[in-house]
Amino acid sequence: MPPPPPPGAASGSTSISAASEPYVPPMTENEISAIRSRYLGVDKKKRKIRKMNDRKFVFDWDEQDDTYNAETPGAVGSQRQGAQIMFGRGHIAGMDDGGGVVPAGRRSSTEAMQLADPLERRKAAKSGLDERHWTEKKLEEMKERDWRIFREDFSIAARGGQIPHPLRSWAESIIPQQILDVIERIGYKDPSPIQRQAIPIGLQNRDIIGIAETGSGKTAAFVIPMLSFISKLPLFTDENRHLGPYSLILAPTRELAQQIESETKKFAGPLGFTCVSIVGGRAVEEQQFNLRAGAEIIIATPGRLKDVIERHVIVLSQCRYIVMDEADRMVNLGFEADLTFILDKLPSDTMEGEDQGEQMDVDGETMIKRGRTRVTTLFSATMPPPVERLAKKYLKRPAIITIGEAGRAVDTVEQKVEFANGDEKKKQRMLEILNSGVYSAPIIVFVNQKKTADMVAKDLQRAGWSAATLHSGKTQEQREAALQSLRSGDSDILVATDLAGRGIDVQDVTLVVNFQMANTIEAYVHRIGRTGRAGKQGTAITFLTNDDDEVMYDLRQEISKSPVSKVPIELAKHESAQHKVSKEMKRKRDAEDQG
Repeated sequence: MPPPPPPGAASGSTSISAASEPYVPPMTENEISAIRSRYLGVDKKKRKIRKMNDRKFVFDWDEQDDTYNAETPGAVGSQRQGAQIMFGRGHIAGMDDGGGVVPAGRRSSTEAMQLADPLERRKAAKSGLDERHWTEKKLEEMKERDWRIFREDFSIAARGGQIPHPLRSWAESIIPQQILDVIERIGYKDPSPIQRQAIPIGLQNRDIIGIAETGSGKTAAFVIPMLSFISKLPLFTDENRHLGPYSLILAPTRELAQQIESETKKFAGPLGFTCVSIVGGRAVEEQQFNLRAGAEIIIATPGRLKDVIERHVIVLSQCRYIVMDEADRMVNLGFEADLTFILDKLPSDTMEGEDQGEQMDVDGETMIKRGRTRVTTLFSATMPPPVERLAKKYLKRPAIITIGEAGRAVDTVEQKVEFANGDEKKKQRMLEILNSGVYSAPIIVFVNQKKTADMVAKDLQRAGWSAATLHSGKTQEQREAALQSLRSGDSDILVATDLAGRGIDVQDVTLVVNFQMANTIEAYVHRIGRTGRAGKQGTAITFLTNDDDEVMYDLRQEISKSPVSKVPIELAKHESAQHKVSKEMKRKRDAEDQG
């Protein structure tokens, strides 16, 4: 029995709803029968059901298997055309990607039948299909599909439950206005991928594990939520300034700590907060003097901070926000015990005036404990087992953010490899590259030993280049002077050990030369990450010898992942690049060669 006619059909009047909706052709009796037959199984012949133990393959097909009804009106031409007219072109719910229902006067009868059935045509006519890219939409028009594409565009992956949408721009964020004003004054145009996702999560006062490539803008990603957090705490007075800082940032090296201090001051200074660094190489008395008036933010290296805590120069009884930057590097440098000591000194009881229980955060999604003692954020390029132990012990239900592929070099660095045996051949080839005029200062040359750094720097100076050195044999003042000379242009080249491989930001480095290949692929990735920063293009040239066979396989894999690099034939065909060579295998092979 066909459905009743629409209201007003008998009298010839047009209904109000029909006037506002696009025209949809009425269903015929045959269309209704076809739909009823397909979806309700009416008037279908009983099919023969094969037994489970009947293993004979049947090549014949049953006419009931065919979804095409030859009697359907308008089904002209092939069966495929008829199926398309009735049930669309195979997309979800039989709906064609061509999407929109257009006025009847501007479409053919075939176009009118591209959707699966009249019900779906009506639904599409009401909702409309919006195929615009997310860049063309306003924030309130973004659908879940748009956010998925957005994350894919910036290689953002996040897990941990109730992850907020990433930032499309600074203006659309919920960052406090006074911090937005500082961001505009500093000149930050667009957030980096790690900033897009870490800042919204950080503003929820959640613990975070951030895994991002070097040079990705992590400092602002944790400084902005940290300042939003401490700006809601009581102002420093004579009654509370002696209780220690509100926030603590830990970094593996003095250079990185002082670089973070410089960046943090850009944000904290205009907001009225004080930043003090506590690092080795400086007298404890000097740092104690800097702390006399108190500081809301302290940036420190683990070893020196542990020392000043044991000397009772500082306490952490009101430290509420802690950041561990380059956590894997701190562990590699042997600071795991120091980190544990420091984290155990943080307050463990609920702060005075706070109640236990939970409250709903401003976005209405995340449950935040009001009695939380602290927010802990951990950033790392890789997640070795010691870092995982720290995270499990001190972070509570963290959100985990991964930008790109963990431990991988940035795509803006072209990686080149040349085989050169002996320091003399390396020196000759390096001077050819530098004198070619292709690469302009600043340039960084990496070596593995302090004595090699001094030797290479002297050779460069004899060749007429202005070179500075940076390694652990230098005093803190000498290290700072070397970095400053490269930044200011007084030195064209910095010759450094892995001390400068991580976290040191010198703008516009065009070339990194690995005079000696790093001992691990992780160190190599961080070395070449000194160039190609902030979206700019860079080049890394590595000199290899047969003694570097332990890392050749990993190096080949790393270069093959880069969209702007090509594995050289000599490396691709090298025996040690075909499979991973362990130290045991190398010792056994050397013993056989000597025997």
